[in-house]
Amino acid sequence: MNLKEELQNLRLRVSQQIKQVKTLKELDDIRVEALGKKGPITQVLRGMKDLSATKRPVVGAFANEIRDILAMQIEEKKQTLERQALNDALAQETLDVTLPGKKVKRGIRHILSQIQEEIEDIFLSMGYKIVEGYEVESDHYNFERMNLPKSHPARDMQDTFYISEEILLRTHTSPVQARVMEKHDFTKGGLRMISPGRVFRRDTDDATHSHQFHQIEGLVIDKGITMGDLKGTLEFVIKKIFGEKRQIRLRPSFFPFTEPSVEVDVSCFKCEGKGCNICKYTGWIEILGAGMVHPKVLKMSGIDPKVYAGFAFGLGQERIAMLRFSINDIRYFYTNDMRFLRQFARL
Repeated sequence: MNLKEELQNLRLRVSQQIKQVKTLKELDDIRVEALGKKGPITQVLRGMKDLSATKRPVVGAFANEIRDILAMQIEEKKQTLERQALNDALAQETLDVTLPGKKVKRGIRHILSQIQEEIEDIFLSMGYKIVEGYEVESDHYNFERMNLPKSHPARDMQDTFYISEEILLRTHTSPVQARVMEKHDFTKGGLRMISPGRVFRRDTDDATHSHQFHQIEGLVIDKGITMGDLKGTLEFVIKKIFGEKRQIRLRPSFFPFTEPSVEVDVSCFKCEGKGCNICKYTGWIEILGAGMVHPKVLKMSGIDPKVYAGFAFGLGQERIAMLRFSINDIRYFYTNDMRFLRQFARL
């Protein structure tokens, strides 16, 4: 039997095998066996060097023709098997359009985010701007620019997470105010801003303390600002947050960055000032700290305290939420318990 007959028989045999295969794996095995580097057609082509010059082109052309025919049959069979596999998969995944649709669960704003946005809206309505800052701060802006030099004993009031000697996690959002004060152009008008954000202190977590919490600090600097402006602003804000019936009172206090400084109390919204367990039977609830900006703080920002004055205050979202909704453990805000969070889905 000559080479041409062998190739013809090979084509018939392989064509029959291609028709009978059921899987892509079987088809690939046939392809390798018939057309691979060690297959009979490849061997014929490699042995053409032993043929005479007259037979070589004839056998070569016939061998290439057989290879092309088998390759085409294999490709057609492959496409047929792939279509069949796809149809089988689709048949198994038939969609029943009569089934009711799956309800998509909607997320909700976290209660602390809702409180922050509510407070921001109040201050925006008063012409304040909102400025956010860095959570990782320098000792210079976090303490020294707030009239807290390295030897100041009041630093002990804010036990701090230090990354290095000069870099730390901010203990309040006051550094944002310091950065804004030094850049603000007071020839174009006064400064009214709030700086919301997360702060960090080395504290033991319990029902009323957390190593991280949220603050919103406010700052106003302009000509002729007085303590009366501070009281009027806080009274307006407190009534917006806790209701128009609320009253506030100011008590003398101490903060290094304000002078004079005050603690601000709100009349108890549960007992209306008569005394209960919420207000510890005093009729008042401590809500925030405030005061007139210390002249040294103004000077360090290049502001002349003989020309300009200002007030500052700071309040916490967690405390406001705990008071408004009678939440007795600050840790509830951070444990991601959906039973707790869903209560505030429609505030």
